[in-house]
Formats: sequence, structure tokens, C-alpha cells
Amino acid sequence: MSELLELATRIAGWARDGEQVEVYAASGRETEVVVYDGDVESLSSAASAGVGIRVIRDQRQGFAYAGSLDEDVVGETLAEARDNAAFGTPDEHLALATPDGVSAAELDLWRDDLAAFPTDRKVELAMELERRVKAGDGRIKSIHSSEYGDGMVDVAIASSGGISAAYRRSSCYLSVYALAGDDTETQTGGGYSVGRGPTDLVVDEAAVDAIERATRMLGARKPASARVPVVFDTRVTASLLSILAGTLSGEAVLKGRSLFANRMGESVAAPMLVLTDDPTDPRAYGAAMYDAEGLACRRNRLISGGVLERFLYDTYSGRRAGVSSTASAVRAGFKSGPMVGARALALEPGERSQDEIVASIDDGLLVQSISGVHSGVNPVSGDFSVGAEGLLIRGGALGEPVREITIASTLQRMLLDVFAVGNDIDWLPGSAAGVTLAVGDMSMSGA
Repeated sequence: MSELLELATRIAGWARDGEQVEVYAASGRETEVVVYDGDVESLSSAASAGVGIRVIRDQRQGFAYAGSLDEDVVGETLAEARDNAAFGTPDEHLALATPDGVSAAELDLWRDDLAAFPTDRKVELAMELERRVKAGDGRIKSIHSSEYGDGMVDVAIASSGGISAAYRRSSCYLSVYALAGDDTETQTGGGYSVGRGPTDLVVDEAAVDAIERATRMLGARKPASARVPVVFDTRVTASLLSILAGTLSGEAVLKGRSLFANRMGESVAAPMLVLTDDPTDPRAYGAAMYDAEGLACRRNRLISGGVLERFLYDTYSGRRAGVSSTASAVRAGFKSGPMVGARALALEPGERSQDEIVASIDDGLLVQSISGVHSGVNPVSGDFSVGAEGLLIRGGALGEPVREITIASTLQRMLLDVFAVGNDIDWLPGSAAGVTLAVGDMSMSGA
């Protein structure tokens, strides 16, 4: 048992009669390096450790946290959580998670070499990335930013109800934003590489991605309005799935804030679509052995064959809905309590590449990026209207770049009108994976 879990278990054991106590302890460190024009613009490295404690008594909940693992401080934090519980609003559904018999998957989410990776090598990687992008194409005029970042965290969760969970994970990334230009305009494009440890990072992968995305938008114009098939690039699909994740939360359903409320068992998407949240997939950036309440993470199939099969729940929302938790509790760290959330949302990949999907379309639009997602997508009504840029599709090939366009539909219509899913699943930082997605007949508003 790790020292962190020993501490959490010991404190949880101090629960009094009639009281439930949960201790979430975490320690970690992170580094971020930003370089600009060959110099280090900023470098930060920070370590943090602390506990978040929940106490439930008489159907009231109290929470307190402290940025320390000192046992005396943790004991004071428990006392504060008890005091806070006295002021809580009574709620019959409040309860901590209890073991449900599901075993945690053994996941390889940690790299010792990241812990030993020297800071000067992190700086060198960010600078090397900047140099590769500058030298990669004569149309690259400057680099907006070139970054290296990493994080390592140990987590332990213990409760008076028998929860005992501990895991660790690491991650790192390289990212760059390039500015391409000619005599009349400037366009931007970003690239990245992510992994569990430094040997997973590929500088050329990030550089080539940024160069291509920036340069291929040069000469973009505002196209004529039309209704066309739309192909979403992998990063765009990841953004859309992140929005969709909120509508598949059991909490959103209970609050009447989901377009899927009262539609369980109905066809809500094209028959080819299978959507899962699977934190046990180690390729996922959000992969974890346990959720934020200490239950073993598991694969939750949400949509299969286009039919809505499941919502995501933590313990509280599950009790309110009269169902079991799907082990989908997440939290931002020891300073916050749990809430429902997806960790690794992904569409089951299809068999065709993005090029093959584009080749099947006479006239359409490949969307490279979208803007205004959070204000342009209503998760309750499903109304969808966002700014976009990308490339027109002419006779089965990518054509001229376009910008300043708006694409509009509803999430419901888009899900039903999907006619192709790419084989190019792309695991990105965040709660959702990207994959090429083709949707028929969307409104494209331009000139």
C-alpha cells in the first residue's frame, strides 16, 4: 500500500458512528516551458499535494480541503468538513460510493523516465520544435508559441465504506502554433504530439501538422452559401463529442438539461454509430484505473447501432435516478468534490481513411476548425450554429480554402445524418477522441 493510501485509509478510519468519511489525497508535479524566437519565454515547475475530505451525516454533506499531507493538518481538515456538514442542506440521496465488485483494469499509465527527464531537455524539445517548423516551409513567417508540458500525479481514495483505491499516471505534450503568410494575409495552424513519457513525443509529428494546417489555409475566401455534405476533421469531432458528453450526463438528464432526456432506447443516431466512454483504454488521455470516488473505471457503451443505451452517473446522480453509478465521477483535483463526467469518449472507428471519405463526395466541405462552440451549441435544444474554416471538396478532392463561414444544423439531425466514420481515431488531450466524421446536407452560410 502506498504512503498516500495509508494516510487516506487512516483518516477515513476516524469516522464516527453514523458518519461517512471519504478522503481523496493527491500529490503531483508539473512543468510548462514556452519558447519564442529561440529564447525561453516562460518556464514554470510546480509540485502540489493535498487532501479533499467529504463527510456525510444526517443526510447533510460537508467538504473541506488542505494543501498539505501533514497528518495534523489532515485531521483539522476532517474537523472542518464535519463542521461544514452541519450547515448542509438535507438530501436523502447523499451517500459515498461503496465497493461494487468490479475489479480495476491493470493500466500502464506511468513512465519513470518522465520523472527523471531533465529540465534542459524539456527546453531543448520546445526549441527544436520551433526550429523544425520555421525550417519546414518558406511560407512560415513566425511561431506564435512552441511549448513543452508534462504532469505526474499520484492519487489515493479511501472511505469509511470500504473504498480503497490508488493509482498514478503521467503525461506530456509538445505543441506549436505557426503563422504562415504571403504578401496579403496571415493564417495560423497548430500541431501537437502527446504521450505518457518523453520517448512517446515526436517533434516532426507536431511540426508537420502545424505547417500543413497553417499553409493550406492561405488564400482562404468567403464562399457562397449552400447546403453541402460536411466532413469534420478529427480535432473538430473531438470538440463536438466533448459537447455531446455533457448531454449524456445523468445529472444533466435529471436537471432537464439534456436533449436526450426521455429518449432511452430510441434511435438517436445513424445505425453505424457506436459511442463509448472507456477510461480503461490506455491510449486515452483521460484513462484511469479508478473514478474520482474510488470505483473501478469501466467501459460504458452509450450509443450502439444508433440507439441510446446509457447515461453516465456518479454515486449521487445514480441514487437520484434509481440506478447504479457507472463509475463516471471526475474532479479537478483535491480542491473540489466529485461530479459526473466523461473521461474517454470515442466513436467506434470505421474502415475508410479521411482521403477515401473525401473522395466519395462531389461537392462538400472539410471543416478544419470551428469557433464559438460553447455559445453556438445548445445542449438542451440541440441547436448548432458555429463559425468554421476549412477546405471545399471539389470532385472528390480537396479544393480551395474557405473561412468566415457558419455551419448550422441541430445535434439531433447531425447524428442521424452521419454517413461515414473514419478509421483515423486520434487520442487528444481532453475527454474525447477525434475521428473523421462525415455528415450529409448541412447549411453552410458564406457570402
